[in-house]
Amino acid sequence: MKLFNKILIANRGEIAVRVIRSAQNLGIQTVAIYSIADEEALHVEMADEAYCFGDSLELSDTYLNIEKIIEIAKKSGSEAIHPGYGFLSENPGLVSACEKAGIVFIGPHSKAMKLMGNKIESRDFVTKLGIPMTAGITGDHDTLLKKAKEIPLPILVKAAAGGGGKGMRIVRDLKELPDILESTSREAKSYFGDGTIFIEKYVEEPRHIEIQVIGDHHGNVVHLFERECSIQRRYQKIIEESPSPTLTPDVRLKMGAAAVKIASEIGYNNAGTVEFLVDKNLDYYFLEMNTRVQVEHPITEMVTGIDIVSEQIRIASGYPLSFDQSTVKQTGHAIECRIYAEDPSNKFLPSPGDMSLYIEPEGHGIRIDAGIQEATTIHSFYDPMISKLVTWGDNREVAREKMIHALLNYSIHGIRTNISYLLELLKHEAYINNKISTKYCDEHTPELIRQIEKDKRAIPVYLPVIAYLMYDFHKDLLADDETVYNVWKEIGYWRDLREIKVTIDEVTESVKIIEKSKGKYNFTIKDQSHQAYIKSLESGFAEIVINDYSHRFVISNDEKGNGFVSFNGHIFSINRIDSLVEEDVFGTLDHGSKDHGEIVSPMPGKVVKINVAPGQSVKKGDILLVIEAMKMENNIISPKEGKIEKINVKVGEMVNGSKELLALAEASA
Repeated sequence: MKLFNKILIANRGEIAVRVIRSAQNLGIQTVAIYSIADEEALHVEMADEAYCFGDSLELSDTYLNIEKIIEIAKKSGSEAIHPGYGFLSENPGLVSACEKAGIVFIGPHSKAMKLMGNKIESRDFVTKLGIPMTAGITGDHDTLLKKAKEIPLPILVKAAAGGGGKGMRIVRDLKELPDILESTSREAKSYFGDGTIFIEKYVEEPRHIEIQVIGDHHGNVVHLFERECSIQRRYQKIIEESPSPTLTPDVRLKMGAAAVKIASEIGYNNAGTVEFLVDKNLDYYFLEMNTRVQVEHPITEMVTGIDIVSEQIRIASGYPLSFDQSTVKQTGHAIECRIYAEDPSNKFLPSPGDMSLYIEPEGHGIRIDAGIQEATTIHSFYDPMISKLVTWGDNREVAREKMIHALLNYSIHGIRTNISYLLELLKHEAYINNKISTKYCDEHTPELIRQIEKDKRAIPVYLPVIAYLMYDFHKDLLADDETVYNVWKEIGYWRDLREIKVTIDEVTESVKIIEKSKGKYNFTIKDQSHQAYIKSLESGFAEIVINDYSHRFVISNDEKGNGFVSFNGHIFSINRIDSLVEEDVFGTLDHGSKDHGEIVSPMPGKVVKINVAPGQSVKKGDILLVIEAMKMENNIISPKEGKIEKINVKVGEMVNGSKELLALAEASA
């Protein structure tokens, strides 16, 4: 018995990087696959070999193309395929294709995948085992519409082959059901290759707690305890922790036993997760089983010391589990925050784009699983998760404080992220006291956003403005590059009083500057004088003494000269109005008023549905189009009553973040 010589990772991003690292630690060669959007991705760079799918960006032609994946596996001489999570990780078709090609699938056998990977069949199976279950309805589209009223509202429409929060919609009014059935099925088909959906009772304010299980080919099945995953937005987790601060020891043992019973009954032979909803009385209900490694597996690894991905590979090679139930222990507490390219203040809208700076935190008990290691472009074609930040401590409070410190030192400029939101959430009394449920984000997001804005406003404007200007005056010293533009080189000797204007978060401020002596300056902002000098300067960082107090800032510029300053967990956008931009490179931007009848795409993405036609009358709030970005459907809503004049896009078309989708005329009086 020996380990594989070479494996192919049928995935991308951070999970591909994660699998590569474990494989390399085992001395196994790795093969990456990638779309043209990922040709410079970290997983491509790290793998021993890498193969491109071709010119198409469609998932059906890339990461969901079983035929091409098998072809590359054969061509590269890969003995096994690790699917990661998402994409084809729970697709029996890939398992069958591997079996037919003589390639080992690093995951459960096809029977388990078909049974537990399909949420409808798994519900029937688990019910027969006597494990508690919520009420549900299965059937075709018409059956679901007809029988939905049999379950008291609210209900949940779910993808049968779904997972990871994808393909889920809550219904509180049956009038919404037809559209929700359609959109959920379409999203499920796009992301999982299977549009089958079902309905189940929605449990209000539950805890979402899952049990990590793992089995081998020798009949051994154990659990690695639980993860609490109740902090979610759009039914997708953003903070997980282990152990759960909610469960009692007795309930923990019962849920672990239930999960092992399910896995044992189907002869489960790899890593998987049994998910439960837990109500306020600590009664638990089977939700689903994910027949793959979970996004949040690192927190289990941190508290158990078990490398789950390495164990997956060993099991697939034929080895028995390297541990038994009696040797698995939980030590300390781990918290995971998912770092997303999204805007929490705007309904968590995805925020793809170009980063100007990327700096990860470091320290004992801090782990980062990321698909990048430097500033890069976040594309709209894929999920908006950038990385997973994990902290470990002796107890929950130590892990929480360490996470706050890590988030304060996690700097991403150029795109919007959820870092400040996570920071505020972790400091919120409800989280500290474990007064949470899956409704937490729905209930507290407005409050958290207000607090973020209040905290940011409390930072004196002069701090980020002076920091940026000091950095900007001296950044050519860092670059040692004569091409770096500095306005002072253009206007010559300037130690006499000068006045420039800057915009900070789109507000214009006038700044008077005089150099008192070499490297020391007087700034006058809002009629107040401030003294400053640079204490230390390095790429991305500046320690600046302002009014005799030392402050540390993280500062960057993008390619268009836009500036960003991080301070105390907040990011300020700053621009020098006096700085010149090379118009032949960047062109000009018309900031004049636009016709209010133009409906513009709020993000790059793909048009998946058009609900209107030229000449059609619409009301305020009507859904005009649906744009898919980062695997999430976004409704484009009519801002007013009117009539459709013109439609400028078609279904399937890729649009950028400023594309005029359609023209809307005022309603006639």
